[in-house]
Amino acid sequence: MQIQLFKGQFGSREAAELITRLIHVKIKYHEEKIQKDSAEEDIKMREARIRELQKDLYEVRRYIEQQGGYLSLQSDIQLV
Repeated sequence: MQIQLFKGQFGSREAAELITRLIHVKIKYHEEKIQKDSAEEDIKMREARIRELQKDLYEVRRYIEQQGGYLSLQSDIQLV
């Protein structure tokens, strides 16, 4: 099964906002799991993933700023 979240042209500001919100949701998910998890190994894994997401967000914002104008975005979720 596949769910299309978005597909199309977005202004640089809209693209940055959309991607930022998606990544923030994922970060919040991991933060909530950290509060509930007691296993140190799981917490470390989630903290590492949060850092990775923050780095990705920084890099995508820089990329969008350099591109300017409009960007084509496409995002799908595939259930396998």
